[in-house]
Amino acid sequence: MRDREYREMELRLPFESQAEEKRYTVEGYASTFEPYVLFEQDGVKYSERIEPTAFDDADMADVVFRIDHEGAVYARTSAGTVNLWVDEHGLGQRTDLSKTQRAREIFSEIEAGNYPKMSFAFRVADDGDEYDKETHTRIIKRIAKVFDVSPVSFPANPTTELSVSTRDYFNGVIETEKAERLEREKREIQKKKIKILLEM
Repeated sequence: MRDREYREMELRLPFESQAEEKRYTVEGYASTFEPYVLFEQDGVKYSERIEPTAFDDADMADVVFRIDHEGAVYARTSAGTVNLWVDEHGLGQRTDLSKTQRAREIFSEIEAGNYPKMSFAFRVADDGDEYDKETHTRIIKRIAKVFDVSPVSFPANPTTELSVSTRDYFNGVIETEKAERLEREKREIQKKKIKILLEM
């Protein structure tokens, strides 16, 4: 869907001693609060930062765990098998994949290294972001909803695979910045012309 955005995150298996009974758990951070570069264009790095308060009013009542953001659901918050929390580092998730045979098979795929990264899908609230022109950074202040956390076959390359919603946002920003730059250049040319005429 056009209003959904996707961001890559780390996926790991909690350490287990061999003496412990096998636990089918994966965990990681869906988001951190550190700025990250989304892509670079014409020598300008465009970044994003999620504010620590962005998740305060986010709807996370029924976040699902599935593969590549589509298909079967293997766990979900409403079933108590996906646990989400917010701390000083970001939005964390811990998922229990022990409840069904299919979920345990997905755990085995993750354990084998076939899904080394995760992505999470979310929607920014209306007027929930702003743009810092000085640092070329989009600041996400309010997230309306988190839809899913998903191990992904091929982690997104932000330079080529930004979601449509994100790309549309930054395309608008880039066009505005270009228009402002052209206008400044026009004014500078006009000033130089006036200066030359006055010196004649």
